[in-house]
Amino acid sequence: MLRIVDANLNRIGEGLRLLEDITRFILNDADLSEQLKTLRHELLPKDRSVQKRLLNARKAEEDVGAFLDLESEAERTDTVSLVSANSRRVQQSLRVLEEVAKIHGPESGLDWDKFKHARFNLYMLEQQIVQKLLRQQKKAKISGLYVIMDAESLRGRNEVEATRQAIQGGARMIQLRDKLRPKGMLVPLAQELKKICAESDVLFIVNDYLDLAIASDADGLHIGQEDLPLEIARKTLPEDKIIGCSSATLEEALQAEKRGADYIAVGSIYSTQSKSDIRLAGLKTLRQVKKKVSVPVVAIGGISEDNVVDVIRAGADAVAVISAVMNSDDVKKASRRLTAIIKKGSAK
Repeated sequence: MLRIVDANLNRIGEGLRLLEDITRFILNDADLSEQLKTLRHELLPKDRSVQKRLLNARKAEEDVGAFLDLESEAERTDTVSLVSANSRRVQQSLRVLEEVAKIHGPESGLDWDKFKHARFNLYMLEQQIVQKLLRQQKKAKISGLYVIMDAESLRGRNEVEATRQAIQGGARMIQLRDKLRPKGMLVPLAQELKKICAESDVLFIVNDYLDLAIASDADGLHIGQEDLPLEIARKTLPEDKIIGCSSATLEEALQAEKRGADYIAVGSIYSTQSKSDIRLAGLKTLRQVKKKVSVPVVAIGGISEDNVVDVIRAGADAVAVISAVMNSDDVKKASRRLTAIIKKGSAK
């Protein structure tokens, strides 16, 4: 029995330490890191005599399963899979100790209820860690061409086909913006666009409508200065979703980042006919924002093949366009040309 307890306590300590390091050094999340550290210290024995008994019971050289590795144990494709695998490892060990404690608790000093509560606590912690990692991964994808499917600029085109063409042309982000149709009509469209984007590992963003973003399982939401308050959006959206916020000044950008924005859209960089109520930000503001914020910066407003290199060199991580793609007779070709210019500008 002591060998079972020792082996499972070791698994718990190892797994929790890995999760703790991921939250500390990858997520930079002090709260989650502290919770995992506390959980680890609460579960591992502190009594020297107990530690000695467990150590004396250990027979690693006789463990018939020590080198019985499964192929699946080597399948760790990313940090999320690493978290999931080690969370399950700890959860399983906690269940083993919970069951052992029910039989041998009085003589061993094991508290089965403590292991049960720790297991359910870890279920919730795992969810939080995975969601934050997924959100971090989405933020890392913010780059290149960001095409906005604006209902008023589609010129009779079908959003689904236009989205496919934009992605084939190199778009890395697609935003659905529609102020004309009722939201109920937009749900199936948003769900279809999300599916298309997911198939190509492209981010799908919904403009303004938080409920539509949730209903379509979009990767994120984009809001303006006068839209739903960012703090409310952040609390309502699932943790793995990103939020972008439009800003025309450095002060607005800094406030947006402070309130939880995952990317800042600076604009309008140039005058544009896609929106009537524009506020010019210019390249100067773009440079200022890029220097002061730590989140990705998206440039928007009046950007075309003629000026996109200047925008990239001013610091934009991604470039959002409407007219530069939608005013073209061939969305795919227009997207491809812009993508090529953006890549060229980024390389210098």
